[in-house]
Amino acid sequence: MDWTQLLTTERYGHEAIDVEELGRSHFHKDHDRIVFSSAFRKLGGKTQVHPLAKNDHIHNRLIHSLEVGSVGRSLGIRVGERIRDQLPAWIEPDDLGVIVQSACLAHDIGNPPFGHAGEYAIQDWFKQPENRYLIEPLPEANQRDLMQFEGNAQGFRIIAQVEYHLNRGGLRLTYPTLGTSIKYPWTADNANAKGKFSCFQPEYRILQQLAHRLGLEPDGDLGWCRHPLSYLMEAADDICYALIDLEDAVELHILDFNEVRQVFQNIQSTGDLGLDDGDNGISPNRQLAALRGKTIGVIVDAVVDAFVTHLPDIMAGRFDGDLMAACPEQIRSGVAQAKQLAKNKVFLDTQKTETEIGAYAVLSTLLQAFITAGYELHRKGDHGQLSYRAKRVFDLMGSEAPSAHWSPEEIYYRLVDHIAGMTDNYASYLARQIGGPSQPHFV
Repeated sequence: MDWTQLLTTERYGHEAIDVEELGRSHFHKDHDRIVFSSAFRKLGGKTQVHPLAKNDHIHNRLIHSLEVGSVGRSLGIRVGERIRDQLPAWIEPDDLGVIVQSACLAHDIGNPPFGHAGEYAIQDWFKQPENRYLIEPLPEANQRDLMQFEGNAQGFRIIAQVEYHLNRGGLRLTYPTLGTSIKYPWTADNANAKGKFSCFQPEYRILQQLAHRLGLEPDGDLGWCRHPLSYLMEAADDICYALIDLEDAVELHILDFNEVRQVFQNIQSTGDLGLDDGDNGISPNRQLAALRGKTIGVIVDAVVDAFVTHLPDIMAGRFDGDLMAACPEQIRSGVAQAKQLAKNKVFLDTQKTETEIGAYAVLSTLLQAFITAGYELHRKGDHGQLSYRAKRVFDLMGSEAPSAHWSPEEIYYRLVDHIAGMTDNYASYLARQIGGPSQPHFV
């Protein structure tokens, strides 16, 4: 792969290169389009780890994405400074920082309500035998998309197809920003062992065009190799969720301060962290914030070194794995320890578990209402009379509702767009309304 192609300023959906605006590069425009989009704004009402947390200090997807973007910008700039002599004349290190930052801001934009629990709920609903008849009108590849619903693929769909210019380029981002945002450049047909993929069937032609314009190396029958900068986006996400999720757990009294302190100490590989025993009145949470900043700095240094060291393999499409796995042992083992601590204690917290089980009920209610209405719309077409319930479901969607002349797959993807775009609170509210308001009690 070649940086000249990988860093083109062309935009998907808008082939003419825009006239330069004072103070903004093409890649800064990408950043601004993402930040001002409604899909990005809705992340403020979506779960990061703890669904519907009452504590205002707990991360939601929006705050998480902003923090990932901050780390990603640092990684991009640092890498740009190290490989400046390999970059095209029109690219500065800051440009790499903005590209990675923009991709980081968009990396969770396709997540449904309730985080990963929401993904599993959507997958499971479409897999239920009693719902099988609803997806029978769809080609098998589209059925797989729904039964393996993936937030990464929904995110690519939003930024490249749905948001702003519906079916006409979406946010119309530059090819480098789009490419950097994709972790798994293949479809559900080639989903990895964890079921991960980044492209639904309707966006496959966009992925093909993207790969061609960026000069991405083919990866056998799988799809294409990743854009090199996507490894930095992935590392920024890994850093933030591995460390900062532990901070939230301390805030919620799920983890003890000293447990997390030990993890950070192991990553920094030093016994003196500059912390006290709390005698000076500085709370453990404030101490932890300072400690987390130093720990992130240590990991950023290691990730930049790993990227530069493995750059020949990355550019040739031969790099296997991720940059965190290519870091020194104390980084790898420390981050693994952080993730294991979260898995053993945070993810099994009783309140989190209860809320995630409730997420299944919420999304099942919504899918039952919207998908059955879509099935009815497909079956009856332009000339059939829809049931009153189906009409009211589409009234809820307003101008976003599908049309009777659409194909069944177009109808279904549009309905899933609508549900996946809901915030946690709105999804919960609407499910209560659709499921039937509580009956009054008569004495």
